[in-house]
This record gives sequence, C-alpha cells and structure tokens, in this order.
Amino acid sequence: MVLGILTSIAACPAIIGTTEAVRSGQKQNARERHRSRKANLVVSCQDPSRKARDVHGGTVVLRDNKLFVTTVNPKSKFPEDYENDSERIQGFGHLFAGYFFPYPESKWGRRGEGYVSTVTDDPPQLNWIYVDKDTYEVKYGLRKDAEGHLTGPWNVTPIDRRLNFDGWEGFIIVEETEGVWALYFDVDDDGLETKVGLDKRIMEIELTRRELRMMKGDCII
Repeated sequence: MVLGILTSIAACPAIIGTTEAVRSGQKQNARERHRSRKANLVVSCQDPSRKARDVHGGTVVLRDNKLFVTTVNPKSKFPEDYENDSERIQGFGHLFAGYFFPYPESKWGRRGEGYVSTVTDDPPQLNWIYVDKDTYEVKYGLRKDAEGHLTGPWNVTPIDRRLNFDGWEGFIIVEETEGVWALYFDVDDDGLETKVGLDKRIMEIELTRRELRMMKGDCII
C-alpha cells in the first residue's frame, strides 16, 4: 500500500508536466489558427512624401501576375471601406485574400511557410505568392511559375500581424505610372538601387493582415 502511494507521488510531476504540455500545445494551436484564415493586406505608409496619403489605408490587389496597391478613396476615412467601396477597388484588380500554406519541399521550419491567395472567386482558384528573383517584384502564379524564384518563408508578427518575408519587413511600392503602385520586396536592403530607375518614385510600406469577416455557416479551421 505504501509502495503504491509512493509510486503515485513519484508519478505526479510527470503527469502534471504532460498536462501542462498538452495545454500549452492547445494554446499554441489556438494562437496559430489565424494563419489558415483568408485575410486582406492593408497598407500603412509613413513616407514624408505627399504621395503617402494616396496609398495609406489602401489594400493589395492582384492583376496581370503582379501585386499592386490601391490608392485610397479621398472621400472615405481610414481604414478603407472594402464592402461599400468594392466596385472602385475591383477596378484595380482582384482583392488579395491570402493565407499561409506549406510550400512543397520547403525546409524553413519555424521561420515561416508559403503564402497563397485567391485569384478568382467563381470558380475559386489559388495561386502562390512569390518574389521574382531577378526584378524583386512580388508576383503570383502556379507552382511552375513560382519555382526558381523566392517563395518564402512568409510569416507574420505575433501582435499586430504585419506580414514579413524571410524574417523581415522590406516591402516597397514603386510608382510604375502615374497613380499605379506595384509591390516589391527589397531583397538586398538597398532601396532597390539596382532594380528600379532613378526616375521612379518608391516608398516603404508595412502590410497588415486583416481577416475576412466570417459569415454564418463558415468553417472555423
């Protein structure tokens, strides 16, 4: 009897440790659920240029295999009213709705995952998001299009959920034509010195994930 009691006492720390590990894992899973939910990308731009006001509060869209940033409706307040201003936004391209997804054969571990976005709603279709290794433009495409380019790791900051790539935030927008801002990633951390001509305006931005509103009957992943 005494031996049984002693055995039970000895086993208690192991049981408690296992229980705490399970609870910790459950909390971690709950914190990470947002990664598999579709989210728009909202733009924050603190550049001193007056042009910053045109894009601050805008969103990312997909068009012609590239990612662009919308200009903000001057009549609306920040943040952009996506639902009631959808027709104007759709004029820029398909509204980015992306989430994290393991990229085949990647070995990034905790550094991050691949990133996908819808490219059409009806029928629904997904493409990979990647950085062109030659131009540093952020693009989208099928796996055959992404192969050979910079496909990740994509990740997000834990508190305010700002998007990052390969461990840091190096997102830059380039005004390719008047009022048309394309999204780039500053791989070399030199302000795209060798990628964009001096005649092009560039601004640093931050991208924050904004989850799509869940409707009744939607699956909670």
